[in-house]
Amino acid sequence: MTQTLTHLLERGPADRSAIVVPDGPSVTYARLRELVTDGAARLAALGVRSGDRVALALPNGPEAIVLFLAAALGAVAYPLNPAYKEHEFRFYLEDAGARILLVPPGEGQAARLALPPGGIVIEAEIDARGQLQMASAQAADPGLTAEPSKPDDVALVLHTSGTTSRPKRAPIRHRHLVASAANTSAHYQLSEEDISLCVMPLYHVHGLVASALAALAAGGTVVVPRRFSPLHFWPLAWQYRPTWFSASPTLHRMILMRTTNDRPEGTERLRFVRSCSSALPPAQMAEMEARYGVPVLEAYGMTEACHQMASNPLPPGRRQPGSVGPGTGVELAIMAEDGSLLEPGTAGELVIRGPNVIEGYESNPEANAASFPGGWFRTGDLGVLDGEGYLTLSGRLKELIDRGGEKIAPLEIDAVLEAHPAVAEAVSFGVPHPTWGEEVAAAVVLNSPTDEKSLLAYCREHLVEFKVPRHLYIVQSIPRTSTGKVQRRFVAEACLSQ
Repeated sequence: MTQTLTHLLERGPADRSAIVVPDGPSVTYARLRELVTDGAARLAALGVRSGDRVALALPNGPEAIVLFLAAALGAVAYPLNPAYKEHEFRFYLEDAGARILLVPPGEGQAARLALPPGGIVIEAEIDARGQLQMASAQAADPGLTAEPSKPDDVALVLHTSGTTSRPKRAPIRHRHLVASAANTSAHYQLSEEDISLCVMPLYHVHGLVASALAALAAGGTVVVPRRFSPLHFWPLAWQYRPTWFSASPTLHRMILMRTTNDRPEGTERLRFVRSCSSALPPAQMAEMEARYGVPVLEAYGMTEACHQMASNPLPPGRRQPGSVGPGTGVELAIMAEDGSLLEPGTAGELVIRGPNVIEGYESNPEANAASFPGGWFRTGDLGVLDGEGYLTLSGRLKELIDRGGEKIAPLEIDAVLEAHPAVAEAVSFGVPHPTWGEEVAAAVVLNSPTDEKSLLAYCREHLVEFKVPRHLYIVQSIPRTSTGKVQRRFVAEACLSQ
């Protein structure tokens, strides 16, 4: 089995389209390999060395794939949401020690301002002719060259937010990425004939690994709209005839709302539709299957597993609504509080292990001791396995707010609100939402007069939009347990009962 991203790209036939950009260039596998090699060489010439973190604040497009691969081959790719505010960029860039920043020409001002002193800003794009353009104030030295990547080299770093501590850094190695892409590709029987329509952001492991790398590992084609909107889904599907696509349940719901008839144009070549990032309601799955005429396969993934851990199979395998299916190249088990493994049918915490699962977080021995006991990774999710190995999730031990697949750490929202001079204390939590699954809400105790409108405006100045609370409850005090601890679910129940 190949073990680095260099080898992952070798399967695609030289003249087959690897990346297609609507109203933009089409990149063959031969050209993709050239672009990635060229990008890695240019980064090396600018002084980027093995182990350096290269932050990418790029929207979806060919650049997000090509420059991710280029950065991973010579250093460490570190993709970030380009919509972050300056203070968010500053935290992530400083926490990961990133001194190189890739942005589109003339864009990414918040990220540029947040880059630590001495950092290198590189403007990069792939133009209409499919040429890679890179420019920087840093002088290039053509004599500096990139070192070949090895399977154990870290290729990608992503943050995975906790609820009781700082966000944790997950170091994903080349062998993790290759294993995950191979598992996903094999599970869905992807081939050179398959076309993936990428609608998920490529700074997320869902879009990067499932929609892009799994397709490329099979030698297939990835269609990457630069600025995707659900309004444009069916025109794109009609034009490019995808054989599959993957999205979060929220995005699926938005696409479904714009489906005016059964078997719309663009479904002719669909083999399946994949759903991941949060729970897919069985009723929504049934409606999607009825409208599209293909199986809808719910999957389960997380950053520490380099995305996919389980998925319902293609027919004739059994699809079970409400279940995320059996493990896909990953061993699943249910663990009791004492660390023992439980029998099928018994609920407990899901633990996993496999070649795509990281071995630990960076510089976080306390979290590693708690999360990686005896070679297993504790996911923090509650679930049960049936006799055939199908996993049904029943809840989260963690307190992350899951807004349409975007995982939001409540402590981050708390910190922003409590930085407001009128706020004495804040506790954020998730509340049910018919479209997003969960929405952000918060309870605040004031120490001077203000109103909800002013507090929300303050949040918008300091948080990316999806993290801004949609409901604020101004309360006299925060409910606590008998030992004085704050439990967010008790706070939520108290606020929602008002």
